[in-house]
Amino acid sequence: MTVLDTRKERLEFNKLQKRLRRNVGSAIADYNMIEDGDKIMVCLSGGKDSYCMLDILLNLQKTAPVSFEVIAVNLDQKQPGFPPEVLPRYLTGLGVPFHILEKDTYSVVTELVPEGKTYCGLCSRLRRGTLYSFAQQIGATKIALGHHRDDIIETLFLNMFYGGKLKAMPPKLLSDDKQNVVIRPLAYCKEEDLVDYAELKAFPIIPCNLCGSQDNLQRQVIKEMLQGWEKQNPGRMETIFAAIKSVAPSQLADTDLFDFVNLKLERPSRIGMVNLWEGEGDGVRESA
Repeated sequence: MTVLDTRKERLEFNKLQKRLRRNVGSAIADYNMIEDGDKIMVCLSGGKDSYCMLDILLNLQKTAPVSFEVIAVNLDQKQPGFPPEVLPRYLTGLGVPFHILEKDTYSVVTELVPEGKTYCGLCSRLRRGTLYSFAQQIGATKIALGHHRDDIIETLFLNMFYGGKLKAMPPKLLSDDKQNVVIRPLAYCKEEDLVDYAELKAFPIIPCNLCGSQDNLQRQVIKEMLQGWEKQNPGRMETIFAAIKSVAPSQLADTDLFDFVNLKLERPSRIGMVNLWEGEGDGVRESA
């Protein structure tokens, strides 16, 4: 590799890193994700997204206008072949405080989910419950998840096509029991940028062999559809995400979001007819 090539790659890496940090910083600011004194529990799965999220948050921590703490947490779900030594070694090398939780949700999911059905729904509920409880145990004020822009868009279409609901993943969420606040710092980040960043940073990726082993996942179908749209019309994903951020309840049909029932005319009871032809011959005038 020539010196010129090395310099070019370094330049491209710096641009990518700045773009990701800017996107994360903007999302944090727009939704007030992190406040002074926060204790952020960063959920680290071993996938590219959570590695990127941790890396970017640690960098922002050094220059952020507020002081916050970062604690990495991994849930070892006892999937066959999961390498338990990878994350502790990586996090120890970074000097980041961390916890490894061990809970055999793998056996529960594979036992309860019928053959041919996807594991994702039950798996995510079990994982979420464990992480929510642990966040309270360690006094975490925010739980950071690694969902990115593409995840949010895919979830929107999954819910529309398969669930009959118009909803996605909010960048910031208060849990149903009001005991935890979930944040998604990567909400403005494109998946392709995260793929490139993870590759350049050489994160020790651990694949998910639970859901990844299943064929014809609904999410994969949606992903391929969206990728096809983006290829045919570059910029479409950006437009869809902009729509998620700009909702007009009165232009939909949800009576809980907009009071259609009590819509009334708001105009005087008697309005004179307008003379459109005044000055150019006889026009229509209001009758006495």
